[in-house]
Amino acid sequence: MSVRTLVPLLLASLMLGCGGNARPIPPVAKVDVPRFMGDWYVIAHIPSRPEREAFDAVESYALRPDGRIQTTFRYRKGSFDAPIKTMHPIGTVKPGTNGAEWGMQFIWPIKAEYVIVYLDPDYQQTIVGRSKRDYMWLMSRSPSLSEADYQKAMTRLAALGYDLSQVRRVPQSAAGTR
Repeated sequence: MSVRTLVPLLLASLMLGCGGNARPIPPVAKVDVPRFMGDWYVIAHIPSRPEREAFDAVESYALRPDGRIQTTFRYRKGSFDAPIKTMHPIGTVKPGTNGAEWGMQFIWPIKAEYVIVYLDPDYQQTIVGRSKRDYMWLMSRSPSLSEADYQKAMTRLAALGYDLSQVRRVPQSAAGTR
């Protein structure tokens, strides 16, 4: 099979796999996107493959002049002493979602679903999820959460249909990845 034939078939199968039969995950009512920008420490997640051994994970967002969101994900793989690795996906706010649903593009032309399902009023804690309930990120503006706040987040995730046995706490050092 030629590359010209294989690439469209691969893309079609990926797109079909992204839809699935999962019930949509409910987003928050509204996100002030400029206020959401900045650094978010990943406290816990259901990790994608590159994140499985993440330490000191921080997701940073910055609005670009074209309205898209420049994202920098920094982490150390396997230990606090490992070198910092980075990924640079581009976010696009989905029209008509009040800033709560984004497409996150790691590889063109595929945009992964990225839904803000919880955001505290002070923009200090957030949960980002997906309708497939395959990935999730609990993030905070600081490198730690109180145990009470962590347990509230786990209760929210369970109510959204997440399997809590898949959740991994992300080790954060006092210094972080700055």
